[in-house]
Amino acid sequence: MSGQTHAGRVKEITATSNPIVKEIKGLALKKNRDAEGLFIAEGLQLVTFALESGWRARSLIYAKRMAGHEHLMQVAAKARAAGTDILEVSEKVLGVIARRDNPQMVIGVFEQQWHDPLTIAKSAGKPGNVIVALDRVRDPGNLGTIIRTADAVGASAVLLVGECTDPYSMEAVRATMGSVFNVALSRIDAIDFDEFKAAFPGRIAGTHLGGSVDYRSIAYGSDPWCLLMGNEQQGLPSILAEACDSLVHIPMAGRAESLNLAIATGVMLFEMRRDHLTMGEIASDGGKQA
Repeated sequence: MSGQTHAGRVKEITATSNPIVKEIKGLALKKNRDAEGLFIAEGLQLVTFALESGWRARSLIYAKRMAGHEHLMQVAAKARAAGTDILEVSEKVLGVIARRDNPQMVIGVFEQQWHDPLTIAKSAGKPGNVIVALDRVRDPGNLGTIIRTADAVGASAVLLVGECTDPYSMEAVRATMGSVFNVALSRIDAIDFDEFKAAFPGRIAGTHLGGSVDYRSIAYGSDPWCLLMGNEQQGLPSILAEACDSLVHIPMAGRAESLNLAIATGVMLFEMRRDHLTMGEIASDGGKQA
């Protein structure tokens, strides 16, 4: 029947030279992730969260000694019924895939999800909505932490501007702690940012060394906002700074010259969303406290 989902295959693999293992191992390289549109997520909790969030797994890989794990077997059965291939492998094979001596005992291979930036802009009119735009972020740990923080404050999307590190690298995915499955990701060139701005129904704030406005002095209120953060070393280029409605700075009292990008983004996001993070809202949304 058309549209019918076929159960995935079940395979046992012990050799690191197996072609399937080589293909999955190859996803450590960005060129292969881009070509296949796939990425790796490690850990039973992360894999379970992804599947429950509606993400499609191409493969589910687990160590043979985990075969009696009740929760894992339930997850594997549901994933297989949805068309996911189930691979029972040796721990040596897992180490090759994860590139670690003590890898997680469960790994999922998922299809990447990218969203159109103009669609994100046009649909961002919800009161209090925040989009994070990152210019040429280079460090996967920073990017993963920012995605996690964006999820924590309820931001709707993370927009990657220019040549950014890959959010679907294993390092970035680990740093998101599962939030990569909960925040819309999009990409855009800096020269096209004006087009995004024209479609965006709110205002844009960017952090800048030359910013004349204390970030705490703005009444963020219920307006939709886009927070624009610059590259770790160079900050915002003029083409993006000129697109901002407000250029802000974060005052510092010590001798440090700057904040880490992920920390600065977190400071900004929690201030921008402060009025929308009341205990009542957190309780009604089932949110958690740090």
